[in-house]
Amino acid sequence: MRFAIQVNASPYQSNTGHSAYQFIKAAVAQGHEVFRVFFYHEGIYHAFKHNTPPDDELNLTLCWSELAQQHNIDLVVCISAAQRRGLLCTDEAQRQSKQDDDIATGFRIGGLGQWVEALIEADRVIVFG
Repeated sequence: MRFAIQVNASPYQSNTGHSAYQFIKAAVAQGHEVFRVFFYHEGIYHAFKHNTPPDDELNLTLCWSELAQQHNIDLVVCISAAQRRGLLCTDEAQRQSKQDDDIATGFRIGGLGQWVEALIEADRVIVFG
């Protein structure tokens, strides 16, 4: 089965993102495909490369990056939600005359078009948050 996942909650707001991450790991382990995770609303906070949780907490941003690399999962961050919250990719940082991009490895900026495409291509869609 092909899954598309949407994450709407911040990693610090609730454990919704962690639940999505665990679901994806379980689905992939059972032979399913998760081809796209779309981070929307407060969910974009999963993609900040400078997230630095305390040592005794899970670094969910790093977990997402590793999961994407290991299983070829497309991690898409909504551009509108990201801009509203100050998350910039390299191109947008340069356009805005900012010194640094903030997006973590494995994530990319995209639009609702990528989410609509995922809705069409997926057998199942699950929204967390």
